[in-house]
Amino acid sequence: METPVKKQDIRKLSLEEIQDFFVSIGDKAFRAKQVYEWLWKKSAKDFDQMTNISLQTRELLKEHFAINHIQVDQMQRSSDGTIKNAVKLHDGMIVESVLIPTETRITACISSQVGCSLDCNFCATARLKRMRNLNADEIYDQVVAIKEEGELYFDRPLTNIVYMGMGEPLLNYKNVLESIEKITSPEGLGMSPKRITLSTVGIPKMIKQLADDEVKFNLAVSLHSAIDESRTRMMPFNEKNSLAELAESLQYWHRKTGKKVTFEYVVWKDINDDEKHAKALAKYCGRVASKVNIIEYNPIDDGEFQQADPASLDMYKRILEEKGIIVNIRRSRGKDIDAACGQLANKS
Repeated sequence: METPVKKQDIRKLSLEEIQDFFVSIGDKAFRAKQVYEWLWKKSAKDFDQMTNISLQTRELLKEHFAINHIQVDQMQRSSDGTIKNAVKLHDGMIVESVLIPTETRITACISSQVGCSLDCNFCATARLKRMRNLNADEIYDQVVAIKEEGELYFDRPLTNIVYMGMGEPLLNYKNVLESIEKITSPEGLGMSPKRITLSTVGIPKMIKQLADDEVKFNLAVSLHSAIDESRTRMMPFNEKNSLAELAESLQYWHRKTGKKVTFEYVVWKDINDDEKHAKALAKYCGRVASKVNIIEYNPIDDGEFQQADPASLDMYKRILEEKGIIVNIRRSRGKDIDAACGQLANKS
């Protein structure tokens, strides 16, 4: 019995490489442009959808190539309208992505890795460990799935994308940037990079790389403490990437891009819910052009990380605003389906 030939994933090829394929079989080079448009602008899931291409050519494409499209394996809907997708990849692995609806926005929260190689103690994803990076097309497909759900269930277009799902985007740098290029390109989804935010724990070397690559999207950093000892306890990664190094890289980012960074900051009961931590954050923001999102915590078990009292969040807001820092308190969405920040863990 013959072993079936593994077909090449056509979305790993550039337009030029697809052109080379058509020329090599004696066909017209312009066919490549048609195929490329179906793959990236029209988000075709299989070759049979490419209706302006002859049946014979489609059969030829099927012989040589595959479209390793994701499948939404399970969809859960929260009482607040949030939708969580368990997304099956071509190798059977699962990641999660989330549609967050508000009155003015439809936001896609998407994953960049299966699991995560970092060890943040408060995050459910970190307990999975990293199994692999997602390819650019797998990241792109999550966006398309949420775009389609926004149109189907809310009759509204996708407005924003946040790389805040499973994984650390800067540890999958090439594929993440390639996915953003496909999402923002006129040949792809044509979204504005200003509507995309990449969220990172803050890897100084890679933040400088983003600045040097002159990216146009927004940057958010999960900070959670502006005191090294405290931050290292929650995020052991901080021991080798100190707050001073992080500040220096963010100053570099601001000089090169002109953009402020957003600090994502969770307040926990008896951990960082005191004035000492709030004042340290205000001082740190004085060093870095920034604004702050105070995020309501979503417990992942009954351990040490528990939601702070609302009064603590208000105290942070007051101290930051007294220093002229823009601050928003973000209430959690999708908690009842484990779709909120820090809860994505493939429980299904």
